[in-house]
Amino acid sequence: MNFPYRSLRIDSTGLPLEWIDFKEAAKIYSVGDVVYTLGDHLYTIRGGVNAKSGERSQININSIIATRGRSKHFQQKLSGFTPPLNNQTLFKRDDHLCLYCGSQYSKRELTRDHVTPISRGGKDIWQNVVSACKRCNNLKGGKTPEEARMGLLAIPFAPSYAEYILLQGRNILADQMSFLLSHIPNTSPIIERLQSKETALERSKN
Repeated sequence: MNFPYRSLRIDSTGLPLEWIDFKEAAKIYSVGDVVYTLGDHLYTIRGGVNAKSGERSQININSIIATRGRSKHFQQKLSGFTPPLNNQTLFKRDDHLCLYCGSQYSKRELTRDHVTPISRGGKDIWQNVVSACKRCNNLKGGKTPEEARMGLLAIPFAPSYAEYILLQGRNILADQMSFLLSHIPNTSPIIERLQSKETALERSKN
């Protein structure tokens, strides 16, 4: 079976935790760890026929699944959480834009640029990296943006946990998106970008 959508797992207090596929979701349902569900029905998984009742077992899986408890270890981890830095999530944070020329590219055409170059003492951290096309990265070289006279279009930032979960999502459904956005401040650059896209889309319709 191949399902294009994943469920968003949250804890009992409503905190987003992770994306899970249908196998993980079915396991959570089957062991009784589901506290409540939100969102729309995603799919139904059917099992074998019960020998006594003659009925076929089935599990109805929702788009948002709340599971039992939250470990103290996770709470401690969340308080000082910094997402693992990788190019895929970085490019999604920057909406696949080169933050120097402003053009949008595929992930194959983008590179990770260190605003303050590593050779100049810069670190490989979220606050010092941006998506850059190969041309702009080569033009900037080992210089700072000021030295290269290449201004940044946005300030790099480390995503919060909810922002990171959002960036990790693929084929995010409307109800899942609404839920995640409710956990992200309106001042987030990601929120501002989504709102700009919605505004541009509305204008294109008029």
